[in-house]
Amino acid sequence: MYRLFAALPVPEDLHDGLLALQDDLPGASWRPAENFHITLRFFGDLSHAEARDLDELLGEIRCRPFEISLEGTGWFGRREPTAVWARVRESDELRSLSAQCERAARRLGLDPDRRPFTPHVTLAYCHATPLDDARRWTEKHHAYHAGPFWADAFHLYSSHSSKGRPSRYEAEADYVLEA
Repeated sequence: MYRLFAALPVPEDLHDGLLALQDDLPGASWRPAENFHITLRFFGDLSHAEARDLDELLGEIRCRPFEISLEGTGWFGRREPTAVWARVRESDELRSLSAQCERAARRLGLDPDRRPFTPHVTLAYCHATPLDDARRWTEKHHAYHAGPFWADAFHLYSSHSSKGRPSRYEAEADYVLEA
């Protein structure tokens, strides 16, 4: 089984700015720079045959390269924050690419993703982080801005977990963006 997701990589020259946001938040489990990415669609655990079929479906996606900017911060979780992140500025191209990944998932027979697409770069997962602290952290970093940078490819990543350590992500396949 493979735990897979499609994502855009975040250029290394933006890593230091994102790492600088990782401060002063109780309960935050900060992500290492090598894990920074913009998820297009999480697919979950797939068999080898399903992963091979998914690779073919993702290879059929057509999208022109486009610019991406990071602007502001936020969190997931209503009563208790589960993650904090840097916001990715939305664009028609980014929405289209995510929608095409969703269509590939459905063609593979996966259930629709019930969560709305919220483009972001996860900076930390939160554990017992008070809502007021997440709000304060977000307000402190609301003016964060980075980019723009060109999205000219996306990847199919596998996620590998090990107890007590951050997950490790490995690019299994690359897909060049072209019209």
